[in-house]
Amino acid sequence: MITMKLKTRSDDLEVLLAVAEFGGFSAAADALDMQVARVSRSVSKVEAQLGAAIFIRTTRQVRLTDDGKAFVESVKKGLEQIQVAESSITQVGELPKGKLRVDAASPFLLHQIVPLINGFKNAFPDIELELTSSEEFVDLIEKRTDIAIRIGKLEDSSLKARILGKSPLCIVASPQYLSQNKAISKPSDLNVHQTIGFSNIKQLNKWPLKGLPTYIPSTAASSGETIRQLVLSGNGIACLSSFMIEDDIKQGRLVKLLQPYVQSISLDRELINAVYYPSSSIAKRINAFIDYIKPRLRLT
Repeated sequence: MITMKLKTRSDDLEVLLAVAEFGGFSAAADALDMQVARVSRSVSKVEAQLGAAIFIRTTRQVRLTDDGKAFVESVKKGLEQIQVAESSITQVGELPKGKLRVDAASPFLLHQIVPLINGFKNAFPDIELELTSSEEFVDLIEKRTDIAIRIGKLEDSSLKARILGKSPLCIVASPQYLSQNKAISKPSDLNVHQTIGFSNIKQLNKWPLKGLPTYIPSTAASSGETIRQLVLSGNGIACLSSFMIEDDIKQGRLVKLLQPYVQSISLDRELINAVYYPSSSIAKRINAFIDYIKPRLRLT
């Protein structure tokens, strides 16, 4: 019998993947809810065990080496296969069944979850899905919710969380609006334009532009989907997550603005997690849902 001994541990590799995915040690530490020093130790341990540099570190940024890019892609695929294998063996003999209540903000629900439901139901026909939409964080117990998809930094330590990824922010407007208003070439040009933002969560009106404070929008709405529709209708400029406007940009319905000035200073708003209370009675349903949607989400 041949026994393979790995040089690296899977938990260290998961930390390394988070650094690659979130673009830095501090961002990965926030997403994983651990100290930056621990993240740094895990990455350094992997590099020492492999005898190769995975990241190039400078005072301003952390980026993958060429070898690091290839390694990260291979590790990501390998860990996904392990997750599939674990799910398969825990579900031997009986597919998960019963009710599963999932809550998410309406844009995420409409643009990311709904397109996956048909495939999920085919894979898990005995799970009864109940989907709800909330624009603010919900109390899982009060709302009888099993899984909540949360966008932004997590605060509730009593919940378990699994990272689904991050979705970059984009400043956008419609071609119609741009053709009828002054050109926009630098952030200060926004002062003479109509802006559209959030009415209920003020920190969402912080755009990823250096030196731009949280602003008071010309038009405000409580739902990101409403803001998207306002922008599509030519009412002004907004900052929205890529997960809800990717197709609009590809089809030319929206245009990205100020790209040279956009910075990852609003990283908290880019984080996306699935959160839930540990419960053995519905664990198989929760894992089945998260394992199914995570590799299929289109966040960038």
